[in-house]
Amino acid sequence: MDTSIHFDTNYLIAYAGEASDEVVEKVELWIVEDRKFYCSAMAWAEFLCGPVLPEEIAAMVSLLHGVLPETPELAAEGARLFRETGRRSLPDCVIAATAIAAKAPVATLNLSDFNPFLPHGLMLA
Repeated sequence: MDTSIHFDTNYLIAYAGEASDEVVEKVELWIVEDRKFYCSAMAWAEFLCGPVLPEEIAAMVSLLHGVLPETPELAAEGARLFRETGRRSLPDCVIAATAIAAKAPVATLNLSDFNPFLPHGLMLA
């Protein structure tokens, strides 16, 4: 089983800045389970749009095992999801496409934003 989890932008924000107790508890549990954390370049760019403090960026850099680059194939898949799910948020579509390609669940606080991608192969953490 792949042990990776992909963070949505709001999960990056909640862990690094807002320190949501729920998110911190889940992340600590996943650390004990030896899960690996990634995010898409889209989620990372949204996170960096801030406002974000240097120490919050450093906290996420130390937690993440990687930021996955966007590729032409992921861009095309994100565009397909955009068209097929009712022209939803393009960033969410690209984040979902990246996680689907990696066969990894997305950790998000906005389940309703990502539920439309479930029939397309997205898993939620």
